[in-house]
Amino acid sequence: MTVSTVFLLACIGVLSLFCQWLAWRVRMPAILFLLAGGIAAGPLLGFLDPEIVFGDLLFPVISLAVAIILFEGSLTLRYDEIRGHGKMVRNLIPVGSIVTCIIGTLAARWILEVSWEVALLFGAISIVTGPTVIAPLLRSVRPDAKLANILRWEGIIIDPVGALLAVLVFEGIVSWGQGNVFSHSLYIFGKTLAVGFLIGAVAGWLNGIALRKHLLPQYLHNAGTLTFMLGVYALSNEMAHESGLLTVTVMGIWMANMKQVPIDSILEFKESLSVLLISALFIILAARVEFEAIAQLGWGLVAVLALLMLVARPASIFLSAIGTSLNWRDKLFLSWIAPRGIVAAAVSALFAFQLQKLGYESAGALVPLIFMLIIATVTLQSLTARPLARLLKVAEPAEYGFLILGANPVARKIGVALKKLEVPVTLADTNWENVKQARMENLQVYFGNPVSEHASTHLDLTGIGNLLVISPYKHMNSLATYHFLDWFGKDSVLTLAEGDQDQKARHQTAEKIQLTRGLFGGVSYAKLASLASQNYSVKTTQLSDEFTFEDFLEKYDRQAMVLFVLNSRDHITPVKSMAAIKPEKDWTLVSLVPPQARKERKERDTGESPEQPSEQSPEPAPT
Repeated sequence: MTVSTVFLLACIGVLSLFCQWLAWRVRMPAILFLLAGGIAAGPLLGFLDPEIVFGDLLFPVISLAVAIILFEGSLTLRYDEIRGHGKMVRNLIPVGSIVTCIIGTLAARWILEVSWEVALLFGAISIVTGPTVIAPLLRSVRPDAKLANILRWEGIIIDPVGALLAVLVFEGIVSWGQGNVFSHSLYIFGKTLAVGFLIGAVAGWLNGIALRKHLLPQYLHNAGTLTFMLGVYALSNEMAHESGLLTVTVMGIWMANMKQVPIDSILEFKESLSVLLISALFIILAARVEFEAIAQLGWGLVAVLALLMLVARPASIFLSAIGTSLNWRDKLFLSWIAPRGIVAAAVSALFAFQLQKLGYESAGALVPLIFMLIIATVTLQSLTARPLARLLKVAEPAEYGFLILGANPVARKIGVALKKLEVPVTLADTNWENVKQARMENLQVYFGNPVSEHASTHLDLTGIGNLLVISPYKHMNSLATYHFLDWFGKDSVLTLAEGDQDQKARHQTAEKIQLTRGLFGGVSYAKLASLASQNYSVKTTQLSDEFTFEDFLEKYDRQAMVLFVLNSRDHITPVKSMAAIKPEKDWTLVSLVPPQARKERKERDTGESPEQPSEQSPEPAPT
């Protein structure tokens, strides 16, 4: 039966959506299911043949998609972030890249006997990991914060850096192949670099100025930047063959490091592109994989993959860790985690096609080699990383920490109290004054929308498994609740009750959000803010035989509001109902209490010596 092109395109979209949903359900990188879906639809069932569906447009479409991917990746490459994340990350980028590239090149050349050009390109592409595969793996494994930050920032930085290295290697191969004389090849390579860096820098500066000075309306920021970038890519390729990828990478880096350029909104469309464009691209590329090409590589393929995973990665880690505080357990864990991602797949497919056109016969081995590297690393490391983390004792304990939406005075008081109890806590707010005050109180804070694409990369949720919505921003509250209900689960997302005005509103909050109401006994944000303005403070109280829960209630005229209870097993729980609290003698209470208890007033008036229950009011740490 003949199937129409429109039907096949629709099937690609539906399959990509299903793969993304399945990855979300099982908490694994989507790339694994996208590859499996593409291979099943292509070589296994013969249902999808990209060459027939797209015809001559196949590789122009792939080329434009790779340009978008590299541009978005380069937008995250900020110099201050490279300098600000520890000696290990600074070492790992150059040292790890060089070691992996050399071992990958030599292995491909000597074991698989491909040409030096193809081997060198494989070595360059094989260094790329990327946040799209690292982030889901870290959320599933939950290594300690130090290791999670190293892997997360390596993935962010190595993505554009690795792609840039692969582009430079490819441009060198092309320029060398276009001239019979060394000087001519050197001229072409120099021209490619000059065009790429010059046009990329100028285009990045112009686009940054247009955004900074609001020469484009807000609704055209994303579409305008994307269209301009694609135009610059095409122009660069016309001026110097295949220089466009270098150009858009430089353009993105330039924009990322310009001051006062609002690129966060541009980065937010990455999530939609990941679902629509990148997901479809993975399926299309996987559908082109030929089992015969993989079989021709034979056992040499296994040997190359083993060298990269068991020799190159550990060598990179142990060399980069010289002079750092990492112990042998940390190094062993980092040595196992290096899954490859979308950039490696897309760049390999594009460059293999170009090299085959230039007459490099062994270039056909590049795509199956990279795809098998992706499948092996993502599959094996996703399945084994968590047991390995537990075996090496580098895994975080249960995710008992809290993400608090809001850095207002009430939220800050609660954050300080939780920090005193050594409970992981992060505050998120879009109000700079609130964020500044939280930082002055030495709290971990995220400035921005916690459900944005920027947050998915930069918001560190290591050790955090609960969301507390303590914010007056109704729209953001709803978005955050929906977002983290999908991630943390319904029992780990709690919001404050609606105020009287909200209850009378015509459109009531959705039922899914209503189920999360009841934080701190059903109090509203307005009530909490009112109590804070009356100088209520957050205190931590240790109960005992001498000072029971009833004594605590009486001390504060039953006006105290218990926010959290910490039991004898150090498990902390937010309070949903004061009536349901039945704390034991060795439990700890975190409460919002009035400025002066009745008992304290009596002691002040009579001059009696006060009793000393184990109680303290956490003070902000010095800045």
